[in-house]
Amino acid sequence: MEKPPDTTLVKLEIDDASCHIILSREEKYNAMNSQMIEELIGLLNWSADNSVATQGRLHDEDGVPLLRVVIISGAGKHFCAGADINMMRDAGAKTAEQNREDSKRLDALFNGLWSHPCFTIGAIQGVALGGGAGLIACMDHVVAARNTRIALSEGKLGILPAVIGPYVYRRVGSACFRRLAMQASRIDADEALRIGMVEQLVDTVDDLAAKVDEMVAELMTTGPMAVAKAKELTLNFDRWTSNDDELRQWTLDYTSRMRASDEGQEGLSSFLENKDANWKSGSK
Repeated sequence: MEKPPDTTLVKLEIDDASCHIILSREEKYNAMNSQMIEELIGLLNWSADNSVATQGRLHDEDGVPLLRVVIISGAGKHFCAGADINMMRDAGAKTAEQNREDSKRLDALFNGLWSHPCFTIGAIQGVALGGGAGLIACMDHVVAARNTRIALSEGKLGILPAVIGPYVYRRVGSACFRRLAMQASRIDADEALRIGMVEQLVDTVDDLAAKVDEMVAELMTTGPMAVAKAKELTLNFDRWTSNDDELRQWTLDYTSRMRASDEGQEGLSSFLENKDANWKSGSK
């Protein structure tokens, strides 16, 4: 596996086939400035390139497990307070084209997380505002402590959650997105669970790690290519523009390819022979 990019505002921890990315501007409530955004993009690209789904195998040439899960959390009391205030202040002095370039970088971050080939898990505590809420919306499974407060807070500054909008919209639906964007105030963890912004709640921050470990252990029993292809399948459903008959034919082709794939054959034969599939080896 190639060496990850150097970072200073984001930490990286590798545990077997899991990659843990930690926002590490604790004194700034992990608010995202330009450097942190670039570092996050770099780590997401690196982890995608070194994933089982991209490489098509479970281990690299040296026998090191390739990645199957990405976990994202924030150091300290809060997950992410959104955009750094200095970055927001500087935006007022920039031209429209310069602000567009900043937004383009943010979009690369959110889209890279949304479309990441690994299963992505968020471990959330404290506030998740603006871009922090955007990160949550882009992940596959989010565990939140009950002290979590989430907001599409851009409206309080007279701007819009446009860049994060498509991802939040897909996660919670039209009516909820519209309300959250207009209201721009914080919702508590129970409300976030009710509308589908998060999947699980834990009582305290100390419980987050155990719940994430449970999810990782469950994922290690699932074929890693099947995980990535399930995400690809969903994206195709989202974007389908042809008729239902062609969609049905497309799903038949997709299923046939997966059944004939190495992973599909391994899974089916392991089931019939009542043994563990090869991707379960060494799982925790």
